[in-house]
Amino acid sequence: MAANAHYDLIIRNATIIDGMRAPRFHGEIGVRGDRIVSIGALATASADIEIDGTGLIAAPGFIDAHTHDDRMLLSNPDMAPKVTQGVTTVVAGNCGISLAHSPANGASTPPLDLLDGSGDWFKFPTFRAYREELAAQPAAINATCLVGHTTFRVAAMDRLDRAATPAEITRMREMAHESLASGAIGVSTGTAYPPAACAPTAEIIEICRPLSEFDGLYVTHMRNEDDQVIDSIEETCLIGRTLKVPVVISHHKTVGLKNHGRSVETLKLIAERMSAQPLGLDCYPYIASSTVLRYDRLEQSSRIIVTWSKPHPEFAGVDLYEVARRLNMTQTQAVEKIKPAGAIYFMLDETDVQRILAFEETMIGSDGLPHDTKPHPRLWGTFPRVLGHYSRELKLFPLETAVYKMTGLTAGKFGLKDRGVIKAGAYADITLFDADTVIDAADFEHSTRPARGISTVIVNGTVVWRDDQPTGARPGRILLRNS
Repeated sequence: MAANAHYDLIIRNATIIDGMRAPRFHGEIGVRGDRIVSIGALATASADIEIDGTGLIAAPGFIDAHTHDDRMLLSNPDMAPKVTQGVTTVVAGNCGISLAHSPANGASTPPLDLLDGSGDWFKFPTFRAYREELAAQPAAINATCLVGHTTFRVAAMDRLDRAATPAEITRMREMAHESLASGAIGVSTGTAYPPAACAPTAEIIEICRPLSEFDGLYVTHMRNEDDQVIDSIEETCLIGRTLKVPVVISHHKTVGLKNHGRSVETLKLIAERMSAQPLGLDCYPYIASSTVLRYDRLEQSSRIIVTWSKPHPEFAGVDLYEVARRLNMTQTQAVEKIKPAGAIYFMLDETDVQRILAFEETMIGSDGLPHDTKPHPRLWGTFPRVLGHYSRELKLFPLETAVYKMTGLTAGKFGLKDRGVIKAGAYADITLFDADTVIDAADFEHSTRPARGISTVIVNGTVVWRDDQPTGARPGRILLRNS
């Protein structure tokens, strides 16, 4: 590349972390169109847009390995909760929950109501219809999409408290085939939730048969993350081996007081299985989880915060014990009174969280719920929290490793070609941040505060966030697996 070349965009004087754990280095990045075309000394080159990276890290745009952003990509295409963290790609359709193939009663069936409680967004009879809508109305960032087994069940079955019949399995297998043929990268399950809990292993395998044809991913919120967590890991791996497809364990954790410390056991098993089959896992950097309000979490949690309630919206952000006090009820009675609702559950151990985060193969995923009235702070804070709190402050791992866990590792596991890396020829998804100040600002009281220290975010060569504000650009694309 000639020294006096002209580029669409140049990042000057930055410290570059490449996303593959190489030591950081000083350099400049030249972008043409949607690709990085040159890295090095570009002092005599010119560009239409020049960004001064002095004092900043230039890293690949972060890839959120686990999201429920299916609707937010359409309803809030600026994607502020993600862009302000430096995220440039999200993996949607997790935990068995997706907008396609839309069931007519999706909005009234937890946990599908986490995507939409009104029913307005359950309007996509096929994955192709959903993908076409995303293409027609691009978001600020990229998305790669799974399709949900629970969504299939609600669409295909008249009762969810039983295993599917052969005819229902055939119908759901057709849904999976259509989705994968139309660009979905895999099928997700959420067998921890009632709509899918009655699905035996054999049902899941038969519905997911098309994964083998399309080399799709099997991604799962496992059947159990507490007392039977080992059995659930084994079931997950068995499904992957039977179908001969890669597997991802979603938001790995060990739940409840008596399971604190069991990450030693689970990570040992995961490492053993990784030696024999393609297997990945993600984790969020908090000791609290969040999902629909459930009875079975009451005894396992030291604290519960209501995130939304359809019949009692005034309780969003209020601790469950206080809700019960105001209603003059037990907490169990209060749960029944305010459902359908969502909640944050404090039921994890910090040592387990750190051990799982530090595990070499762990990706970073937010698992944020963008439509909660008072969401878990992970929606806005996950990635800066890993960079600032766990890497810089606690020194759990070097910054190069932190970046790898949210870029190169994730791109590799999900088959996102030329993403998650800073190199010539890669797509120009780039995040600039201040390594000395980057930190999450959202907490459990103020859960939607943007992070600090994210300077500039570039998606497919276009600046979408700069100077603490969005640019209004919508260059996001639908990313396919191994394409």
